Amino acid sequence: MRAALADGVSASRDIRAQAVRYTLQLLAEQAEGNTLEVRVPPFGAVQCVGGPRHTRGTPPNVIETDAATWLALATGALRWTDGLASGAIHASGARADLTGHVPVI
Repeated sequence: MRAALADGVSASRDIRAQAVRYTLQLLAEQAEGNTLEVRVPPFGAVQCVGGPRHTRGTPPNVIETDAATWLALATGALRWTDGLASGAIHASGARADLTGHVPVI
């Protein structure tokens, strides 16, 4: 798993999946709540960040990115604002912001 955290691109698919799920779990634990859904397809998604609870249909606040970008955010190798500016992170909704919540490791 350290290989995936260090370089999310070169690690095997299984290792990347494990690293993504682990870091998403850390995010959910550190930023408890149900206001924001963070998706890293095809490996996982979590709801996090306190605020109004979402219960049905498509969440109003969604962040989606690929595994390599997520692992870079989760480890601090990529800043949130830089990921947004590059287009590697897709964020929609007024509360779709991970400022202060990443890195998780």
